[in-house]
Amino acid sequence: MGRVVVIGGGAAGMMAAGTAAQTGCEVVLLEKNSILGKKLLITGKGRCNLTNACEIEEVIGRFGGGGKFLYSALHAFPPLAAWQFFTDRGLELVVERGRRVFPASGKAADVVKVLMDYLRQEGAAVRLNSPVAEIVTRGAKPRHITGVKLADGSFLSADAVILASGGASYPGTGSTGDGYIMAERLGHTLQPLYPGLVPLKAKEEWVKEAAGLSLRNVRAKLLDGEELLGSEFGEMDITHFGVGGPIILTLSRFVAPRVQQGKTLRLEIDLKPALDDERLDARLQRDLQKYTRKSLKNALKDLLPKVLIPVVITLSEIPPDRPAHQITREQRYRLLRLLKGLPLTITGTLPLSAAIVTQGGVTLAEVDPRTMASRLVKGLFFAGEVLDLAADTGGFNLQAAFATGYVAGRHAARAAGAKALH
Repeated sequence: MGRVVVIGGGAAGMMAAGTAAQTGCEVVLLEKNSILGKKLLITGKGRCNLTNACEIEEVIGRFGGGGKFLYSALHAFPPLAAWQFFTDRGLELVVERGRRVFPASGKAADVVKVLMDYLRQEGAAVRLNSPVAEIVTRGAKPRHITGVKLADGSFLSADAVILASGGASYPGTGSTGDGYIMAERLGHTLQPLYPGLVPLKAKEEWVKEAAGLSLRNVRAKLLDGEELLGSEFGEMDITHFGVGGPIILTLSRFVAPRVQQGKTLRLEIDLKPALDDERLDARLQRDLQKYTRKSLKNALKDLLPKVLIPVVITLSEIPPDRPAHQITREQRYRLLRLLKGLPLTITGTLPLSAAIVTQGGVTLAEVDPRTMASRLVKGLFFAGEVLDLAADTGGFNLQAAFATGYVAGRHAARAAGAKALH
């Protein structure tokens, strides 16, 4: 059998290396860090949302336009296969809200341990502190893999190489975008890189005063002019620079590309999504009647978090000390509109280094979705976040990493074996 070299010891790389080694192929996994799975250890706030108990079609839908690329990989290694992979190796899993799957222990380290044990049991060699400088090829059209050159100048021959180097988010974990440079040098096209699953910056100054506020059971809508880009229900946070939290991270994928085009987006927060206008107006009238001799700022204390009361009153242009019984119907309607759509001007995102995933990467058209093989370089395969694939939160990105890693490992081993026979 031939030799497969895997670049990157994250979720995709470990799955690829173990799967390739399972065939009897010689496998060497190269990791630039001193430990494997460094980014995995911090995912899901250290709990690791490793997959989602969804049907394949729903997972595909979470990746937007690129989702169809994952059709073959997800059929080869669906969420159920990920579940079985970990539970068969002794890791108890639990399904939480949103069908998110976590280790029952709540420890991401247990997920990493299963993958490391898998590598050891299948006989894959792991070389830590081994950054790769370049992937070496021969020939012209097509190029053929010959091996990899490491940063220390040494050369490691290979019959196939799996590039699973991750994205450019959380650079402290080793995801510094090296794989994009390697792929581009080999002739691959890169789609522009944007931060995905990332907090958003807002223009309004009031967020500084409200920083630290968590809002539950609210609906946030993101708009570009009159175009609705997305709408999410759940939890979000007000921060000193803007907004964050689960529903904001999901909406964030629409932001960076448009901001780079010079656009300013609008976020509208429905603070009372369970109430339609009629019922909310009735609730407002009751509160104003209940606190009829109080000032408006005191009459809203049952409806709003304390820190948001001055924000809403200022935006309504009603004097805060006006008695509740003097609020006109028109002023009440202005309050209602703010409760159903508190506006924020979105000016951008936090940088890529603060994002959970990278949007953009190696162009999918240049990769065979059935095998994860490069269409440009013989013996080169891709897996994980280095590809132009990014989804919502909920375990979808890790599921894609495991699925593409599994397929790349299987087919790279086949390619290396076939090459070694000739």
